[in-house]
Amino acid sequence: MTEGDRQRYSRQILFHRLGEAGQQCLLRARVTIVGCGALGSFQAAALLRAGVRNLRIIDRDYVEPSNLQRQWLFEERDAADGLPKAVAAARALERIDPAARIEPMVTDLDPANAGELLSGAGLLLDGTDNFETRYLVNDFAISHQIPWIYGAAVGSYGLTMPVIPGRSSCLRCIYPDPPSGAQPTCETAGVLNTITATIAALQAADAIRILSGHGGDLALRITTIDVWSGVIRQVEQPAPQPGCPACDLGRFEYLEGERRAPISLCGRNAVQIHERSRPLDLVRLESRLAAVGTVRANEFALRFIKPPYEMTVFADGRAIVKGTTDVAVARSLYAQYIGA
Repeated sequence: MTEGDRQRYSRQILFHRLGEAGQQCLLRARVTIVGCGALGSFQAAALLRAGVRNLRIIDRDYVEPSNLQRQWLFEERDAADGLPKAVAAARALERIDPAARIEPMVTDLDPANAGELLSGAGLLLDGTDNFETRYLVNDFAISHQIPWIYGAAVGSYGLTMPVIPGRSSCLRCIYPDPPSGAQPTCETAGVLNTITATIAALQAADAIRILSGHGGDLALRITTIDVWSGVIRQVEQPAPQPGCPACDLGRFEYLEGERRAPISLCGRNAVQIHERSRPLDLVRLESRLAAVGTVRANEFALRFIKPPYEMTVFADGRAIVKGTTDVAVARSLYAQYIGA
């Protein structure tokens, strides 16, 4: 730790349960954040300011105006430029601390790349918006004995819990299967920025305890909060459940699955397509699509507008098709404009 570090983190070091030894642990820590929306952007900023300078940020999406109400690292310029969230977050974090080592990964976490993207981290943080990805993170964390912290928020309500392999129940102990039926989303039920900030702050607080060497005495609880009613509840996490596919039987079904099919994105009138195995030449694609619609491009992605649809195409061949939740329609548009 340098003298500059001691000054920068002086108020945190003064907290007797952390101290200089705990701060040194934070400076050495490496964290991967999966999803950089309302939860992930707050987590990243909080951990960086606490001294976690080694951050990998995985996100498949780009900044939109509707994100600015609750996604703390982004500005109007990022939305106007259509920057990928991971890239915009990395730029903001590097302005906060030029000594930071931020790895923005503009991609969709899936079974094929999970080993590459999640390996090397001492802790994983959940900033995602769907159970499929959370189950994948849970499988990887349990199979590699890495702690991770689950979190979710919608409307004015949110919840969080730590998952400590070998000590606590895991996500599939609590939710053996994804919730059935239509679930509220930010698009259908709205969301207050105070609940996303609260849940993300609790996730970051647990992360700091674990990373600073105090994870052994972390209270294993499920915390739920409603910031509108003011009700806060905590219940003890159950012990790891006999018969749990992941932490008891060692069956990592989501981690061992094949690459995902196209999916409708949570709470959005959009479908993600990722079926190409080869990268795209965005410069050539921009030239071709400009003849049939409106095209805006940057070094990371290309946005093609052909009303009533809008398609954002990434260099890895992935695309987000807005204007439909019908996978067949999205596939047809992808094949028509990008290629089969």
